[in-house]
Amino acid sequence: MTRFITTRIIKALITIWFILTLVFMITRLSGDPTQWLVPDDATATVRDQLRVSLGLDKPLGAQYVQYLSSLFTGDMGKSYHYLRPVGELFAERAGPTIALGTISFVLAILIGVPIGVFAAVNRNSILDRITMGISIAGYTIPNFVFAILLIFLFSLKLRLLPSGGLSSPLHYIMPLLALTVDSVAGIARLTRGSMLDVLRQDYLDSARAKGVRERMVIYKHALRNALIPVVTIIGLHLGTLIGGAVVVETVFAFPGIGMLIVQAAQYRDFPVIQYGVMLVSTTVILVNLLVDLSYGFLDPRIRDNF
Repeated sequence: MTRFITTRIIKALITIWFILTLVFMITRLSGDPTQWLVPDDATATVRDQLRVSLGLDKPLGAQYVQYLSSLFTGDMGKSYHYLRPVGELFAERAGPTIALGTISFVLAILIGVPIGVFAAVNRNSILDRITMGISIAGYTIPNFVFAILLIFLFSLKLRLLPSGGLSSPLHYIMPLLALTVDSVAGIARLTRGSMLDVLRQDYLDSARAKGVRERMVIYKHALRNALIPVVTIIGLHLGTLIGGAVVVETVFAFPGIGMLIVQAAQYRDFPVIQYGVMLVSTTVILVNLLVDLSYGFLDPRIRDNF
C-alpha cells in the first residue's frame, strides 16, 4: 500500500510541475503586458522602465527560476493590473467560488447516484427511459449554453432571478443549475451502467436465496461493488466543475476566481494568470490523486498489485 500511495504522489507532483512550466511559457508567449498597462502614446523609455520594474527585462531562464522559487516561498507576486498582492485578490474571490463548487458537487452526488441506482433497479421501464433521456440531454448541452438559456428564461422572460452579480442568495441559483446539470447527468448514467453490471452477478442471487432483503442486496452489496467507476466519474466531474466555473462565472458576472482569471487573461496579468491556473490545476490533480487512492481502499486487489 505504501508503494501504491508513493507512486501516485510522485506522478501528481510531476504533473503539477509540468503544468506550472507550461503556464509560464504560454503567458510569456502571449505578448507584452506593458501594452495594456501604459497609454498608447507612452514612450519606449517608459515601457522599458516598466519592464524593468516588473522583472520582464531579465532572461527567460532567470524569470523561470524566480517564478518557481516564489511559488515555493509562498510569494505569488503583485498583480500588474490591480497593483495588489495576488494572494489577497484570490482570498477575496475564493469564498463565492468555493461555495458554488462545493454545493454543486454535493448536489451532483446526492442527486446523480440515487437516480442511477433507481434507473438500474427499474431498467427498461418508462421511468428508466425518461430519466436516462433527460440525463443524455443534460450531459450533451454545454454548461455555458445552458447558462445563457437560463438567463433568457428566468431573467429576461419570467424575471424571477437576477442575471448576474452576487448580492443575494438568489444569485447562486442559476450558476448552480448551469454547473450541476451535466454532472448529475454524467454520474447518473455511469451509476446506472455500473449497477446493471453488478446486478447480473451470481453472488447477489445467493444473497437473495439466503433471505437478505432486496434493499440490503442493492445498497450494501451491489452499490459498493459498483462504486469504483462511479468514484472515477465523480472525480472527473469535480475537475469539470472547477474548469466550468471559469466559464459559468463569466456568463453570470459572478465575482469568483473564474471571473478573476478571465479578466487577468484580458490584461495579460501574468502573476494572476499563473497563480490562478496553478490553483485550479493543482486542485484537479489532487482530486484525481484522491480518486486513485480511493481505488485501493474500495478494491484491495488494486493495491495488492503494487
